[in-house]
Order: sequence, then C-alpha cells, then structure tokens
Amino acid sequence: MKFNKTYLVFVFFAFSLLGFSQERGIPVYSDYLTDNMYLIHPSMAGAGLLSKARLTARRQWFDVDDAPTLETLSLNGRLSDSNIGLGGILYNDSNGRFSQQGAYATFAYHLLLSRDRVDLNQLSFGLSVGVLQEKLDESDLIGGTNPSDPNIAGIEQQDSYFNIDFGISYYYLEFFTHLTVKNLIPQKRDIFAEDFETDNQRQYLFTLGYTIAPFASDWSFEPSVMFQMKEETAEAAVDGNFKVYRQFDFGQLWGGLSYRRSLDGAEYTEDGAATVENQKLQYFSPFLGINYKQFMFAYTYTYQANSIVLSNAGFHQITLGYNFGGGKEKYHCNCPAINY
Repeated sequence: MKFNKTYLVFVFFAFSLLGFSQERGIPVYSDYLTDNMYLIHPSMAGAGLLSKARLTARRQWFDVDDAPTLETLSLNGRLSDSNIGLGGILYNDSNGRFSQQGAYATFAYHLLLSRDRVDLNQLSFGLSVGVLQEKLDESDLIGGTNPSDPNIAGIEQQDSYFNIDFGISYYYLEFFTHLTVKNLIPQKRDIFAEDFETDNQRQYLFTLGYTIAPFASDWSFEPSVMFQMKEETAEAAVDGNFKVYRQFDFGQLWGGLSYRRSLDGAEYTEDGAATVENQKLQYFSPFLGINYKQFMFAYTYTYQANSIVLSNAGFHQITLGYNFGGGKEKYHCNCPAINY
C-alpha cells in the first residue's frame, strides 16, 4: 500500500501506537518490565511470594491534543497457603475519538514441581475474564468535505462485550518463560465498519528470560525478549530487554532498557516521488524503579526512533506499587519477580 505525504500524519499517528491496529483490551506497552508482569500474563496472578497492587498512568505526546493515554489499576496475590492465585485489573484507554474501559478477573493455579519448597520449579496457569466497553465519537465528523461518507455514523457509538485471556508461566530457578493468548473468543465490533474490522482479535505474547547473578554479589542482570503477534493480520513485534538489579538493606534499585521493533512496516512515498519507502516501528524505552520496603515506584520514558513521527515529545509512564502479605521463606534463587 502506498501513501503520499498528505496522509503521513494520520498513518504514523496510528502506526506509532504499536505498529498494530487498535488493540482490544489493555494495550501491550513496556509496563510489564516495571514489576508488573501480571498486567499482560494472567498466569502471574499470585505467582510470587507477595501480593502486589499496581497503579500505572501513561501519556503520549504532551504537545498533541487528544494523544493516547492509559491508566491501569491491578491487584494480585496468592489465596492463603493454597496453590490458587487471584487477581483483578481495571483500565481506561483513550486514543483520540476512540476509548475503551474494562475490568478483568483472574484465576490462576500454581504447581510447585520441586521436592524442596525453597527450590523454585513452578508451573502456572492463568485465566482472565474481561468485561469491556468501547466508545467511538464521530458526532462532529458529518459535513465538511465528507458529507455523505457511509463509513461515518456521525454519532457517539458504544458497545460492550466480554473476552478471555489464557496464559502459562514456568519458572526454574533463574530461568522464566511466559505464553499468553489474548482475546480468545472472536467477536464482532459493531462500532467499526465491517469492511475494515475483523472479528478475530486474537493476540499471542511469548516472553523468555534469565537472571544472571554473580556469586556473593548484590548485583544481578536480566536479559529477556518478548514476541507478540496478531493472528488475523500477522502483525508482529519483538522486544529486546536488559534489566539490572542492585540489592540494598531497604529493598532494591533497578533499571534497564527495552528496544521494540516491528517485523512489518508501512510503505509510503514522499511528495509524490516514485521511490517507495518502508518504515518499521522502533521504540527505545529506558526505565528506572525502586522497591523501598513495601512500596514501589518506577518511571518509563519511550522514544520513537523513526525518521517520520507525529511528535518527538516521547511517551511517559509512572508506576506506583504496594507489596503486602508474604511471610514464607524466599526461594533459593535470584528470581526478583517471585521473591520480591
């Protein structure tokens, strides 16, 4: 598909969100790296020794009106001394004329496969059921240059539905992996034109990582990757992540860098030139966080490293957290997502 420069602003406004079409449910950004893995992997509900409450707020492009924003509130933990984990998420996602709000409830089950409780060898399953509402405001788009566009309803539309996410996680000492399928049930979205919207919103997330801890050191290092793909359109992206932890008496200081690149891109021509250019989404996201006793704070900045962007203002995200419960002996491994 070719675009001229007249349409570039629109193309890269949509493209810069993820390189993906409008996501159903919670968009997949880099907040999972700020001690918030449960937000994208339901199998992580209650997987750790502590119960966790997390509040996130994300804003893109402060110099652009109606730029995308996302707020989430999540809580997850283990049910007493059982193998059952429970969780819940509330979220609000706004992107110009489109917005969605929703709630998820999660049930997870954790199997400790090792003989000794302090040796981490855990297989986890999680199922989230979401009730979501989408809104599309086209009330002021009738008239002007497109008075009879059949794809514009000219009203504010909304639709409610439910869907299911399912995930599996496995931790063996310092090694971890996650696989999640989002939006398992195909559903029609009545607020969008049928010619441009698919019923299949299924999305796959796969995470793989390992924590490297030098002997008798307060430092540890965690390289990881995450691959995501939409089934219907085959849109795909890969995250390469590197995270560093430093242990203190009061808790942990940690930070790192994430690089996201789409595996497909948008083709365009500039000012009607014959040469067709292709641009793939590229994100750099440095982040920094601290765990001080029971409290957690993190900040993430995302820079879009493409030659053509809507704005160079970047994306900002703040995460606040509170950890509680626990009491069990920590696992004999360097596994921050489980022990802390």
